Amino acid sequence: MNAFYLHVAIMLLGGVILSTAAEADERPNILYVVTDDQAPWAMGCAAGDRGHDSVPMPATPNMDRLAREGARFRNFLCATPVCSPARVALATGRYASEFGIKDFIPSPGHKLFDPDEQSSLDPEASVTFAELLHDAGYYTGLVGKWHLGDWTLPGQEKYHPTNQGYDYFMGLTSGGTSPSDPMLEKDGVEQERSGLTTDLLTDDALGFLQTAAAREEPFLLSFHTRAPHGKWLPVAPEDWQPYAEMDPAVPSYPGLNIAKVKKSMREYLASTSGVDRNLGRLLAELDRLDLSDNTVVIFTSDHGYNMGHNGIVHKGNGIWATNKRPPGEFHRGTRVISDKYRPNLYDLSLRVPAIVRWPGEIQSGQVIDETATHLDLFPTLLAMADVDAPVDLPLRGRSLMPLLQGEAADSWNEEYFGQYSMIHYAEATMRCLRTPEYKLIRDFQNDQRDEFYDLRNDPEENENLIETDDPVLRQVIEDMHQRMLIRMDEIGDRAMHAN
Repeated sequence: MNAFYLHVAIMLLGGVILSTAAEADERPNILYVVTDDQAPWAMGCAAGDRGHDSVPMPATPNMDRLAREGARFRNFLCATPVCSPARVALATGRYASEFGIKDFIPSPGHKLFDPDEQSSLDPEASVTFAELLHDAGYYTGLVGKWHLGDWTLPGQEKYHPTNQGYDYFMGLTSGGTSPSDPMLEKDGVEQERSGLTTDLLTDDALGFLQTAAAREEPFLLSFHTRAPHGKWLPVAPEDWQPYAEMDPAVPSYPGLNIAKVKKSMREYLASTSGVDRNLGRLLAELDRLDLSDNTVVIFTSDHGYNMGHNGIVHKGNGIWATNKRPPGEFHRGTRVISDKYRPNLYDLSLRVPAIVRWPGEIQSGQVIDETATHLDLFPTLLAMADVDAPVDLPLRGRSLMPLLQGEAADSWNEEYFGQYSMIHYAEATMRCLRTPEYKLIRDFQNDQRDEFYDLRNDPEENENLIETDDPVLRQVIEDMHQRMLIRMDEIGDRAMHAN
C-alpha cells in the first residue's frame, strides 16, 4: 500500500478508535447507594407521605438535596422485606426464591448459624448487574455490606463480591458488624478498624471515587451502608444533636410501649442522620472532582422499617412493640423460637426510599407516584449504561427510564408481587399481590394469617377484610388470588406446597 494511503488509513482507523473511546467515556458514572433498614419516612423530603405524619421530622439535608436535584419515588417497594433476599433482588433483578434464599443469611457466630443450612448467591448460577457493567468496560467497586454469602468459610471463597462483578471490595464480610470499631475487609484482609463504621466506609468510598476519576473508563460504585441498622449508637455528636432533647412523636397503636419506641426512634433517626452526613461527603466529592454532571446517583434501601407502626418494630420479621403480645395465631412451625415475632408484608416493611439524580437526563424535583420496585433497578442501570441484557436472562422488572423521563405513566402496570418465607425465629410462607387499591396476603403455611386490605379506605392496613361478606370484595380477593398463583408459577415459586 502507498505510504500516503497507509497513513490515511491509520489516521481513519485511529479516529474510529478515538471516537469509540470518547463515546465510551460519555457513558455515565454510577454511584449506587443502598442503606440498611431505612424507611422512606426517615427522610425530610418525604414529609406528607404515608407514615411521616406519625414520626418527627428527621434531619436529612443531603437526602433532601438529592430529591430536589433528581426524581423521588413515593411508592417504591422491595421484593422481600428482609436483608439477604432483598439484596438478591437488587443484585440480580430476580426474586431470591429463584436462588433458594428465603431469609437473612446468618453469619458465623450468629446463634442461628448452621453451616449445613447455609445459603448463598452462587456466582455460577446468577448474573449481577455489576458483572454486566464490568464486562461492558465499567470500573466497578463495592464498599460496605454484601450479605449474600460468607466467603470466609472454608470452601466458600467463590462467594466473594469480586467474583460477582466487582473489581474492588472493602467492607463487611457477613451481614453485620458494630457501629464503631468494626471488623472490615480491605485488600483481602479482615481487621478491626478504629472509628465509626459509617464514617470508615465513606472514607474508603471517597478513595474509590478519587481512583476512579483518574481512570479512563466510567465507574460503578455500589456503596452499601451498615446504618441505620441496629444497633444504632454510638453516632457522631453532630448526628445525635438534633434528637438529644427531642420528645418524638410515635405512631398510635393499642398497648404500644411508648417509652421504648420513643427511645428507639431517637437513636434510629440519629443513625439515619449519620448516613445523610456521609451522603453529603460523597456528593461534595463528586462536585470537587467535577464528576457530578456525568454521574447517576441512585439512593435506596434494602427494605423499609416500622417504628411502632402496626404495633411492631423492625421489618418483615417484625417484633411486637406492645406491652403485651396481641391475641391471635401469628406463626406456626417447629422452629418458632419466640412469640414476640410478627412476620408481615406491611407496606411500611416493603416501602423503601428511592431517589435518582441524572443531570441533563432527568428533570429535577419530580415526585413519581407510580408503583415501582427494586426489580426495576437492574434493567434501569443497564439502560443508563447502554448495556444489553443477555437474551436468555429472565429479568423480573422493567426499566424506569420511561417514568423518570415522563413518558409512560398512563401505561405503567402498578401490580406488585412480593414474598417472604420466614425461616429464622419463626415460620411463615407469605406472598403478596398489591395494587394501588387493594392488597392480598397469603401465608401458605398458616391460613389464619391471610390478610386483605382496602388501601383506598385503609392505607394504614388496620382492618383485615379477609373474611368479608361483601360480594364485590370477595370477587376481588378471588381474582387477586388467581393472579398471585400465576405470578408464582412464572418464577417457579412452590410456596403453595409449604404445608
